[in-house]
Amino acid sequence: MQTIGLIGGITWQSTIMYYEVLNRLAADHDSEIESARCLIHSLEFGEISRHQRAESWDVLDEIMADASRSLEAGGAKVIIICANTMHLCVEAVRKAVSIPVIHIAEVAADAIEKQGIKTVSLLGTKYTMEQPFFKDILAARGITTIIPNDEERDEIHRVIYQELASGTLVPSSKQYYINVIERLKTAGAQGAILGCTEIPLLIKEEDVSIPTFDTTTLHAKAAFGKSLNL
Repeated sequence: MQTIGLIGGITWQSTIMYYEVLNRLAADHDSEIESARCLIHSLEFGEISRHQRAESWDVLDEIMADASRSLEAGGAKVIIICANTMHLCVEAVRKAVSIPVIHIAEVAADAIEKQGIKTVSLLGTKYTMEQPFFKDILAARGITTIIPNDEERDEIHRVIYQELASGTLVPSSKQYYINVIERLKTAGAQGAILGCTEIPLLIKEEDVSIPTFDTTTLHAKAAFGKSLNL
């Protein structure tokens, strides 16, 4: 197994989830392997979110590129960004290093294709729901994306930043997310992308009546598989 580099801290809640999934995969894969080879560069989420609000994506590109360079210098052989939104900076990361960088939307698209689903809803931060970086990758595979309406996007975003980012799970917020997913099902969604790495803390497959795509777990699994085949 080669070392996986994680750009984490965006948020630390989701970074924990990545670390747990990777180590469970390692333990289950081979009796000779007890834990995953990981290197984590943990960013400060307050700084990241301030730059997001200011739309300083050029600054964020450099922060993410620096993190990726440090991981490659530390011996990482593959890199994952432990946040959907920060894949807005994925090209800056890819240009900064010579090792593979696994895109979370590409992994999600693979899983959706395997189930033969052609229309999905996408829940995440407003950046993820409104910017094209995730939806364009799905569209290239012939997958249509439906996003929540303006009011729903505001509330989904608020819950992520004010609750899930600190590990706070509020039952009314969970029900709100469920209601949005079910409403978008009536609009034609055959599946729901949990397109923020913290959403799986709140929503599980059994909570809704359509398949869900947990981008955190899918991304971690892809990175683990890649680490075995480099």
